[in-house]
Amino acid sequence: MIDPFKRIARRGLFLFDPETAHGMSIAALKSGVVPACRIAPDPRLRQTVAGLDFANPLGMAAGYDKNAEVPEALLKLGFGFTEIGTVTPKPQPGNPRPRIFRLVEDDAVINRLGFNNEGHEAAFRRLSRIGRAGIVGVNIGANKDSEDRIADYVTGIRRFYSVARYFTANISSPNTPGLRDLQARESLAALLSAVLTARDEEAERAGRKIPVFLKIAPDLTEEGMDDIAAEALSHALDGLIVSNTTLSRDGLKDQVQAKEAGGLSGAPLFEKSTVVLAKMRKRVGPSLPIIGVGGVSSAETALEKVRAGADLVQLYSCMIYEGPGLPGAIVRGLSKLLDREKATSIRDLRDSRVDYWAARKV
Repeated sequence: MIDPFKRIARRGLFLFDPETAHGMSIAALKSGVVPACRIAPDPRLRQTVAGLDFANPLGMAAGYDKNAEVPEALLKLGFGFTEIGTVTPKPQPGNPRPRIFRLVEDDAVINRLGFNNEGHEAAFRRLSRIGRAGIVGVNIGANKDSEDRIADYVTGIRRFYSVARYFTANISSPNTPGLRDLQARESLAALLSAVLTARDEEAERAGRKIPVFLKIAPDLTEEGMDDIAAEALSHALDGLIVSNTTLSRDGLKDQVQAKEAGGLSGAPLFEKSTVVLAKMRKRVGPSLPIIGVGGVSSAETALEKVRAGADLVQLYSCMIYEGPGLPGAIVRGLSKLLDREKATSIRDLRDSRVDYWAARKV
């Protein structure tokens, strides 16, 4: 899609191991050498979701800017919003290196980072210094050695309430042992009750209510989806993010890297995550906001998430292969697709293929 990047920058970055290349990309954004993307505003792409006004529906997913180092620079690439984290109360190093693996033939990535981050205080200091012109969400998690993981999420709500535009409770990373157990119905009910109670208490003090989203895994049974939908609705959650990385290795060309432990993201995740998205839309009804994530690499795949039930979409891994011009290209491409569809708003196309995707097996 972005030939100069593919010919030069990607070739150069791919000489380095993935984690080093990631650090170099953060440094480049900090330095300002990555040019800002100038996109003419398109009112058809504007969305109001969970009380927030998004200039366009495309966001940077959590995992890239773990420590809130470059949220403003990311917004300048054309994203309508960005999400920092996952952040945990205490700093933690994560799992041993190497822990990120490129599957170039598949346009995919496997990671087993394990919530490596500098902790709440470092991220809070950085977020406190930036303005509120753009939408920056805070993705919160639990420390690996925490004795009370639910308390870690509550701590995240309270610490970042003054700087977050929305929260994401990440209970679906496969790289923290036992974390996905929080998706089980009884555990999820306890988590949502505690997190939303803390949010409501902070809202009363601050005079403004910050939305809370729940990020779920794509590796769910039908019964598991039933349970999550029921708890999301009964607790009046503000929205879902579907989905995190997958443990599946189906259909991969690179069978060497496929043997690495961790969560798979990128192009191969598109189908699985979109099926779960549509199934969750059918379960929660038309009103609950959903952000679709997984394998978004083009305007067409972004719009397909919307057709499957998403209000907003996020990407990360595919930008590793397409470069920093990808968000701008997708946003411009969405405008062209709306021209083709003669749509007055991207929302008019939401759910137009939800039945097709929901009928497929996970």
